[in-house]
Amino acid sequence: MAPAQALVVDELKVKKAVQAGIPLTITTYTLPHEIEMYIEQVITIFLKQVDQDKLKDYLVYCVQELAGNAKKANTKRVYFMERGLDLSNKEDYKAGMATFKEDTLSNIAYYLHLQKTKGLYIKLILQIKSNVIYVEVRNNAAATKTELIRIHDKLARSRQYNNLEEALSQVLDDSEGAGLGLVILVLMLKKMGLDEDCFDILGTEKETIARIVIPLDKTRIENLAVLSAAIVNNVNSLPQFPENIIQVQKMIGDPKAEMADIAQRISMDPALTADLLKIVNSAQYMLLKKVDSIAEAVKMVGMRGIKNLLYSYGTLKVLGDETTDKKQLWEHCYKTAFYAYNLIKNFHKDKNLLDDAYLGGILHDMGKIIFANVHPELLEKIKEFCTEKNLPASTFEDLAAGMNHAEIGALIAEKWNFPDSLVNAIRFHHDPAAAPEQDKDLVATVYLSNMFCEYEKGTVTFDQIDPAVLSTFGLTSKKQIDNLLERFSQGFNRENQ
Repeated sequence: MAPAQALVVDELKVKKAVQAGIPLTITTYTLPHEIEMYIEQVITIFLKQVDQDKLKDYLVYCVQELAGNAKKANTKRVYFMERGLDLSNKEDYKAGMATFKEDTLSNIAYYLHLQKTKGLYIKLILQIKSNVIYVEVRNNAAATKTELIRIHDKLARSRQYNNLEEALSQVLDDSEGAGLGLVILVLMLKKMGLDEDCFDILGTEKETIARIVIPLDKTRIENLAVLSAAIVNNVNSLPQFPENIIQVQKMIGDPKAEMADIAQRISMDPALTADLLKIVNSAQYMLLKKVDSIAEAVKMVGMRGIKNLLYSYGTLKVLGDETTDKKQLWEHCYKTAFYAYNLIKNFHKDKNLLDDAYLGGILHDMGKIIFANVHPELLEKIKEFCTEKNLPASTFEDLAAGMNHAEIGALIAEKWNFPDSLVNAIRFHHDPAAAPEQDKDLVATVYLSNMFCEYEKGTVTFDQIDPAVLSTFGLTSKKQIDNLLERFSQGFNRENQ
C-alpha cells in the first residue's frame, strides 16, 4: 500500500490567524500519524510567529498526549456502546474496562472506523489573544462525573512530582497513581514556566475540553505598544483630521445649532455635499424617492447619520485611496460595513446601532490603511526609533505584517477625537470578548461582519468564527451562514452596481 501523502500547512493562513487573533482549528476523527505531523508543523509555525520557538517541543508533546487521550476516550465510547454497557454505571464501567484495552488494541482499525462513523472528533484549537496563547484539545465524548473525578485526581497526583526520576520511581510501582503520560505533561508545563492554574480539564454537556493557557512574556506586547504609540504621536506625516469637518462636528455637538445651519455649513463644501447625497440615496437608506436637497438630506439622515458620515468621509480624505493596496483595503471595509448594517437590521432590536455598525465596519481596519500610507522615508524613521529604543527587528516586522493594527487604528481615532464607541469598535474588532460592556453589541457586529468577509474569501473557516458571537445572532450552523451571506453578497453587489 502506498504511504499516506504528507499534509501541507498553509503558512500564510497560520500567520494571518496570529496577526488577527483568529483561532486555528484542526479536526480529526482517527488521529492518524500524518495528522500528528501536520499538527506539529502548525504549532511550529504558530510559535515562530509569536517568538516562542523555545516552547515547541514541550507544547507538541502536551498536545499529542492530550489528543491521544481524547482519541482513547472516543474509542472507549464506541466500545461501551458496542457491548451495550453504560459508562456512568459503576458495575458496567468495571466490566467494560476489564477488557477494553485488549479488545480495542487487537481490532483498533474497526473501532477507529466506528468512532468516525459516529462523528466523534478530536479538535485542536490554537489562538493568541491579548498576549496569551490558548491551546485546547476537545472531543465530543462528554466525560462522566466519575471520569472527571478520576482525571482531576490523577492531575493532582501528577502535580506532586518535581522531576521525571521522582515520578518514575513512584508511578511505575503504584497502580493507583497518575498515568505516566499525564505526569510528563505536567512536568513539560513546569518546564514552560507555567503554574497549575494554566492547565485544566473540564466537561460540558457535549464535550471534554483540555485547556492550556500560556501568558507570553510582556516584553513583546509592550514593544508593540511603544512602537504603535511612536507612529501615532511622533511621526509628523500623520495629518490632523480635516478642519472643515471638525467645524461641522462642533456644530452638531452644539445644542443651540439648527439643522438648517448645519445643512448650510455642509453645502459650503461641494465634495462633502456630493458624498452626503450619494450615501443618502444609496441602498443603505432605502428611500422611496431620490433626495436632491442637502437640507432634505440632513433631515433624512439625522444628526447621528451626519456625524458618522463625517468620520468616514474625513478618514477617507486623510488616508486616501490612490494605491491598489489602499483601494482593496477600503473595498473590504465597505463590504464589512454593508454586512454590519444588515446584521443589525436583520437580527438586532436596537436600530440605533444601524449607523454606528455601518461606520464601525468602514473604519475597523483604518490601522492597516494608516500603515499602507507610510512612505519609505517614514519606515526608515521608524526603524531608527527601534534602534534607539533597543527594540528587536521582529517588533517592526510584526507591526508591518498587521500585528497591532487594531490598536494603531484606535490610537489614531482617539487622536482625532472619535467617540469612545467607535474607538472600541476599531480596537476590539478581533477580540469582541474584551470590549467594554456598553459597546459589546457594536463590537460583536463589526467582528462578525469582518469575519464573514474573510470567510467568503476562504481565509477563515466556519470553525474559526467565535461561536459565542454567532449565538447572539441566532446563528449556529455553516448552512445558515452560507445562506445569509448569499443574500448579503447579492445586496452588496447590487448596491455597487
